[in-house]
Amino acid sequence: MSTSKPVILLIPGGWHTPNSYDKLTNLLKSSGHEVHVPALHSMNGARPPTADLETDTAVFREYTQNLADAGKNIIVITHSYSGQVATNGLSDLAISNRSKQGLPGGVVHLVSLSAFTITEGRSMFDIVDQFGHASLMPMAFDFAEDGTCVDRDPKGLLVTPGPEEAESEVEWYLGTLQRWNGKCMYQPITANRAAWRDIPVTYVLSTRDMTVPVDYQRWMVDMMRKEGAEVEDFELDSGHSVDFSRAKEVSEIVNNVVARYVGK
Repeated sequence: MSTSKPVILLIPGGWHTPNSYDKLTNLLKSSGHEVHVPALHSMNGARPPTADLETDTAVFREYTQNLADAGKNIIVITHSYSGQVATNGLSDLAISNRSKQGLPGGVVHLVSLSAFTITEGRSMFDIVDQFGHASLMPMAFDFAEDGTCVDRDPKGLLVTPGPEEAESEVEWYLGTLQRWNGKCMYQPITANRAAWRDIPVTYVLSTRDMTVPVDYQRWMVDMMRKEGAEVEDFELDSGHSVDFSRAKEVSEIVNNVVARYVGK
């Protein structure tokens, strides 16, 4: 029996770069974890955009498969939009599915940070519309003619209610954010099977989230359970960027998830 720990793969959310997660990933690395944080291709800076949900799905699927083929067990952390990326591309990379094929490694767990975890054929916008908030999209996000967008009030919508850290740390965090292909929010899941159907989920709800309201999050958790998924949840008093404002608490949740798989 192996005593090695699973590796951690963090898929960034929209507008977020790998550096945006430094506060969380530094804590995870200090606990001895191997952490991978590749960039979203839908944030490659191209105008008009040349990458979208399907591109991100393909890129992260390949990255995850390479880790699995190397015999790694993987815990995937998703945040906001990247829940769509994982849902869309990781089902057959679940360790349960790979082991049936005699293949090494695979995804053992999903940790979702106020992430979109929805059913096949649906988009992020579908959920926004379901809750009657479609008209708020242009008020929250500044869309260019080419479909790329930025957050109109990143501090208010992503960080607030914020951490107790110095304002300089908040400004550093905001400085890591970049323009993103907003068309991704309107693209549906195209996978035949959502990844959360085959991989256990730990969902971290941000109770004061202004971007993915907690009502959305609770609905997604309830929906997955009704669909037969294995889901546990934790609530943290935080805005959308819980990885930043509650990094210590999130790292502790991840550490506890990792501990379940050591030696398995």
